[in-house]
Amino acid sequence: MGINMLKPQTRSTIITYAIVIGAFLVVTVLDGLGLISNSLTGQLVPICAYVSLAVSLNLVVGVSGELSLGHAGFMSVGAFTGVIVAGCLARMGVESELLLFAGSAVVGAVVAGIIGFLVGIPVMRLRGDYLAIVTLAFGEIIKNLLNIFYVGVDDSGLHFSLTDSASLGMSQGTILINGPKGAVGIDKVSTFVIGVVLVLITVAVVLNLMHSRDGRAIMAVRDNRIAAESVGINTTKYRLMAFTVASALAGAAGVLYAMNYSTIVPSQFDFNQSILILVYVVLGGMGNISGSIISAAFLTVLPEVLRPINNYRMLLYAIVLILVMVVPHTKVYQRVADALRERFHKAAPKPAAEGGEADE
Repeated sequence: MGINMLKPQTRSTIITYAIVIGAFLVVTVLDGLGLISNSLTGQLVPICAYVSLAVSLNLVVGVSGELSLGHAGFMSVGAFTGVIVAGCLARMGVESELLLFAGSAVVGAVVAGIIGFLVGIPVMRLRGDYLAIVTLAFGEIIKNLLNIFYVGVDDSGLHFSLTDSASLGMSQGTILINGPKGAVGIDKVSTFVIGVVLVLITVAVVLNLMHSRDGRAIMAVRDNRIAAESVGINTTKYRLMAFTVASALAGAAGVLYAMNYSTIVPSQFDFNQSILILVYVVLGGMGNISGSIISAAFLTVLPEVLRPINNYRMLLYAIVLILVMVVPHTKVYQRVADALRERFHKAAPKPAAEGGEADE
């Protein structure tokens, strides 16, 4: 049975998974042949993190239809929570990198999801610009709280302080988070394989939610809130569901991002980071999961590819962003896209009915 005979929903899901798996195989082969530079190899884990962030934000911006500017805040919650969990597990004698990452990612996702739920209870009653401003404020609040947050661990357990590292009162312990200096001495356990697995999990969660009964309710609220309420759909509930799931997935992506570096600081998760993730979603297409994957990967790699022309790379990066936004709206592009769509998505001929009709 050809792919054109499948339902559009199933076909889209298969294509999305194929993009991720195909990209993983191609990169693995090229890396094995030594055709990928060291600088580009170092970007593989961040690419996976940004892809997961873009897909999860698309659940809020594209599927739910709400503008959130605080996604980097949930990313930072997951990142610093994961660092604390990894530090505690290492202190307990856990040496397996997979267990360290899995434990940190699960806890980071849960904590970010809980924070997202608590923030979403009042925030999801707002819409439009008001929602964007409040989520933006949340991201900045989290960043500033992390700047005064000190965490350490020793044989007696975790120690917290909002003053300085000396106030932790530890004896021969390890400082995990050192205020504005951020988290230091992180175990670099993130790998490209783990990143791809996290991307697949993120895509699976988002697609399953989109194609479920709850997902259809979320999209109904997006398309027409008044009509959705008139048939008994609790709009706040379903908007909060999308926001919470996206927050949890952002937390897991934050863990992946943090554990790729030896040091992270709160200033890395500022307003610009949220805007960057939003750019990936908008350029990939609102509600288009495969588009978010491609745009996040392409735009993360592009600055590194343009590094040889360092003086002009950000200029070319900006030009590419403008072209990506403008070209799809030109008539020439639309004609070519329509022609390709008709060619590759032509419906398969229906099988003849049994005992066919008699010729007239």
